[in-house]
Amino acid sequence: MEPVLRQIGQTDWITVIIFTSAVFLVLAKALFYTRFMNFIILPFNSKYVFLYNKKDKLLNWFNLFLGIFALLNFSLFIYFGIDLYRPEGMISSLLLYGIILIFLFLFLLAKILTQLGGGTIFNSHSVISEILFKKITYLNYSGLVIFLMNLLLAFVFIGSKQIYFLGGTLAGIIFVIGWATIIKTHLKFVASYFFYFILYLCALEIAPLIIILNTLNV
Repeated sequence: MEPVLRQIGQTDWITVIIFTSAVFLVLAKALFYTRFMNFIILPFNSKYVFLYNKKDKLLNWFNLFLGIFALLNFSLFIYFGIDLYRPEGMISSLLLYGIILIFLFLFLLAKILTQLGGGTIFNSHSVISEILFKKITYLNYSGLVIFLMNLLLAFVFIGSKQIYFLGGTLAGIIFVIGWATIIKTHLKFVASYFFYFILYLCALEIAPLIIILNTLNV
């Protein structure tokens, strides 16, 4: 692993971002301890989805805390990717992170609104809400993995492409597990709108990943 020269002040704001995200994680655990413990074992046990899917759906404080936590960490992870693979095109570090954060927030918001709108058009709002709940749940869980990778990239294995690749791979595995669970549970619904499902999957799930990878030239 080659040594990487970094600006002295860069780690300071990264530390603030990581600490801030950790605060939201701690709040989620402290205020919703039982729910959080069920959430932690999500990839190995679907108890969390069955317990909370029908109760309060998307709008609740637990999802909000974990959503902010995941958003902050995914934005930082993308920043690390640009820093590792395209350092020659870097603009002011904190400014770049802010741009990534805003873009990612708007993109995720647009995805949610698009899916809710589709649910209204096809008279399947309840099913779409369940699917969204599961997607957001697995996205938030992958945020835990990305949080750990950010810690390693910021303070332990600075500039390690291997750690970055590991983080992306683990998050991808959780992503696949989530989609497999959704398709298995809602197989009849997916089959009924198969063309639209494939169109959505390609346009809003796979395409953004391809764009990011091409941007980083991984």
